[in-house]
Amino acid sequence: MSPTRNVPQVLVQIDDCLARVAAERGGALWRLAEAGRQLDADVVRLSPGAAAEEHVEPDLDVLLLVIEGTGWLGSGTSRRPMEARSVVWLPRVAPRALVAGPDGLVYLTVRQRRQALTAQGPPGVSVLLSAPAGVEGGEGPCLLDRVCPACDRVSVESSARYCSRCGEALPSRAS
Repeated sequence: MSPTRNVPQVLVQIDDCLARVAAERGGALWRLAEAGRQLDADVVRLSPGAAAEEHVEPDLDVLLLVIEGTGWLGSGTSRRPMEARSVVWLPRVAPRALVAGPDGLVYLTVRQRRQALTAQGPPGVSVLLSAPAGVEGGEGPCLLDRVCPACDRVSVESSARYCSRCGEALPSRAS
């Protein structure tokens, strides 16, 4: 049976999601992709010791739920521990970094969906700056589209196609 819009649904069983992906693979394991949604959400795995380098999300607050493992939330000069069942609020414009502990870190992020960006063209004309035809719009959350699936390094360059550490194709840049 295909999913129906505006009907509550169970979208993913976390244990099944984790079982389908090799334990050593990091990055986004699942993404919310339902049409017409107002939210974006992801299940992300960081390998032991991997980090999402400090960055700032300028537009959206993010809610993070640690599913399994341990790690640290860095914010400026402070560092706070996270463990399974921790709920973390990442306010927009606040610097944040995530570092996985010795057993890795799996977490769910939820945030408001980004709307398609527009720019003003000739008088009275808006120019769409979002995804290609057939893609509903929005953009990747935080830096997840820059997390290397092989070594979990976060690319600093938004246009990078390959990881500068190991050479693996980045998920959103793979041809």
